[in-house]
Amino acid sequence: MLINAILRAFIVHTLKRRRRRSKCTLLRALLRMVNFRRFGHYQRFLAYPVRESDGPAPRVVPPVAVAAPVVAPLALPANVPLEQGANGRRRRQLQHRFRIVGEEEFLQREEDLMKWTSRLMPNDLKTLVTMKTNGVTPLLIACRNGHFDVVQYLIKRCHADVEQAGSVIFDGEKIEGAPPLWCASAAGHTNIVKLLVQNGAKVNSTTKTNSTPLRAACFDGHYEIVKYLVSQGADIEVANRHGHTCLMIACYKGHYKIAQYLLSLKTDVNRRSVKGNTALHDCAESGSLEILQLLLQHGATMDVDSYGMTPLLAASVTGHLPIVEHLIKLPFVSREDRIAALELLGATYVDKKRDMLGALSFWKRAMEDRYNNSPVLPKPTREPLSPYDYVQEVNNLNMLEELVMDPDEMRMQALLIRERILGPVHPDTSYYIRFRGAVYADSGRFDRCIELWTYALSMQQSILEPLNPMTQSSLLSFAELFSYMLGEVGRPITRGRIVPPIETSDMLVVFKKSVREVQLGQQMFDKMAYHERDHGALSRALVIALHLACLLVRLLDEEEELCTAEMKHQILQSLYDLVSLKFVSQTGRTALHLACYKDAALVGRYPVCQLPSARLAKALLQVGADPNAQDDDGNTPLHLAALSRPCPPELAQILLEHGAHLDTRNVDGETFESLLQNQQLHELVNPIKYTRLSCLAARAIKRYAINCQDEIPKCLHAFVDTH
Repeated sequence: MLINAILRAFIVHTLKRRRRRSKCTLLRALLRMVNFRRFGHYQRFLAYPVRESDGPAPRVVPPVAVAAPVVAPLALPANVPLEQGANGRRRRQLQHRFRIVGEEEFLQREEDLMKWTSRLMPNDLKTLVTMKTNGVTPLLIACRNGHFDVVQYLIKRCHADVEQAGSVIFDGEKIEGAPPLWCASAAGHTNIVKLLVQNGAKVNSTTKTNSTPLRAACFDGHYEIVKYLVSQGADIEVANRHGHTCLMIACYKGHYKIAQYLLSLKTDVNRRSVKGNTALHDCAESGSLEILQLLLQHGATMDVDSYGMTPLLAASVTGHLPIVEHLIKLPFVSREDRIAALELLGATYVDKKRDMLGALSFWKRAMEDRYNNSPVLPKPTREPLSPYDYVQEVNNLNMLEELVMDPDEMRMQALLIRERILGPVHPDTSYYIRFRGAVYADSGRFDRCIELWTYALSMQQSILEPLNPMTQSSLLSFAELFSYMLGEVGRPITRGRIVPPIETSDMLVVFKKSVREVQLGQQMFDKMAYHERDHGALSRALVIALHLACLLVRLLDEEEELCTAEMKHQILQSLYDLVSLKFVSQTGRTALHLACYKDAALVGRYPVCQLPSARLAKALLQVGADPNAQDDDGNTPLHLAALSRPCPPELAQILLEHGAHLDTRNVDGETFESLLQNQQLHELVNPIKYTRLSCLAARAIKRYAINCQDEIPKCLHAFVDTH
């Protein structure tokens, strides 16, 4: 398959009228050759062509058919000049046979016909090896896959640029701006690394995230490459954009020999990242006791990061018992830190390891240290909270022993301890509250889930910056949960429980928080430069709010018993608050645009609602949304409804009844009717009913090019232009 891919590319290359396309085809063939290392066949054919001064071209001998009947060649078209000779005719024969017999059989029967393909000129060859397909060059993919002979040929024969960067995939992650040396170092191909360096590759070149080849080798534990790069002048202190150094990543990944080698070079053992963590933090999180001891021997100190976490607490959060036991015995660890580490380790054993007895043993050790030694260190007290089922932390050994009989209270104890020690700022605090709520939902206790999730969401919005991914994840989880409950209400689940109906007040509280998130995001954007704004994050926040609104507006049609008039008023008031924000996306779309657009829905584990939604559009129009607002492409909500294909008739009628113009044109001159597919306008609406005299007048002005700029008010000029 690869040989005939090259062959087909060569054939196309010879056709002058398809020259640009041929280069792309040749590039793809080159990449396939590099990928599968079918190198022997191609070194001959990626050579310079024979010049006329080198002597006559070899005599062409027709091929002999084997195994299968040969397809008769096509006759030479009359308009082909005779000067093309036998080579042009044979190329067409090859192309014809390739189409007829297929790739594999063609490969077996016609491989010798490669001799008659045209040769690449030097400038064409240089162009091909520097072109990219999906962000990658032939040299990059050869370095990534370890094909030494291909790399050598591309560098020596084709003069490939050893610094040309591209995009490569490692461990499912796309690395942007990676130079060939970075790829070879990350993949562990020592011979290719040496070849690249010998041919001028810069050892300190970086990716877009400022990752060096040395850091890439440290990440995957390629010790020999690390030593070679350092010997060639690689800087061991260059950190990536997050401030993580080579030592940090070696410690996190558990590569003892590399960490030992870097420490022997006097690397900074206490250097901090952007978030304030050190190599000791990374080692404590990964769980390598040997490397941790090595760092301490070289002067590592117990610093705190931006979350207030020490390496001891980091080991407790991740549940690495040997590291915790080693650190609490060190003389510079205070008694308070030792107690906090044991209590936090117990909370980790409850939620992460699900080892209740192990958790009790750690809590008992901490409590004995707290109350049996002098001075006594009593636990701080706080008001009991409803999300934690009004549970308070135990403060004596007798109460602690009784916890073993109540696993649910033990789980609440773990949440209380984690919030007290880590604080609401730490991501693990809200994460495990949400985790516990999800466990309750799986067991059918949806009320406890909603209560815990609402508490976690309030905590996130009070601490985190607007549009934080954790906050958006919480809001989307609510939308998915409410969607599931509305769709499955009354269905039996585990332990004789059924899915209960949702309290309207719960949905309304969450929706108000989602509107608040959009508002905070807009306020944050007003203080930022345009290029610094994450427009996608703000659009996601609005779409999540619309998903929640889509679920809420279902209640507007319910009876008084299910949704009171006061509650309906609050729903409409919250929708008005959303519309009054006057949100406009980066493409100029409003909330009503998104409510009418099929592709606006976020993809979650459950379909939170079906967009476009006629109910949601009606509610937005009732609270003041503009039905004739146009995005950057001139599309109104009615245009986007037509693009749903099929367009919901109810949605079109609602938009028109609230003032949408049927004949408004977008920038491409398309109207609602022209965008419909497999639908007729009269099947959806009565066009006569929704055709206005003002629209007819505007269309007449445009059709007959009437100059009326001085005859009508300026406010109507835009209206005329849209028709």
